[in-house]
Amino acid sequence: MAALYLRLKGWRILARRARVAGGEVDIVARRGKLVAFVEVKARADEASAAMALDEYRLRRVAAAAEQLAPKYLRDGDDMRIDAIFVLPRRWPKHLENVWTG
Repeated sequence: MAALYLRLKGWRILARRARVAGGEVDIVARRGKLVAFVEVKARADEASAAMALDEYRLRRVAAAAEQLAPKYLRDGDDMRIDAIFVLPRRWPKHLENVWTG
């Protein structure tokens, strides 16, 4: 659902469940010169999804993104860490640039 939502918003999905030693990124997506490493949280409600997206999890996603960046970034690209909450009976909620660490 999260990947479909991103595609509808003009993103191209580069990878799903991209794994490296010590971590994983749920979705790697590109739109223009921006590459987003996206953590997806599917929960019953937004509060539960937000609780599941803690600093520890974001730090692991950021570390994995750093390892994956050379594979997906081109010269002049920007990157960021995003999150998407997938909730029942609602469109996914896309949170941009959730990690500035």
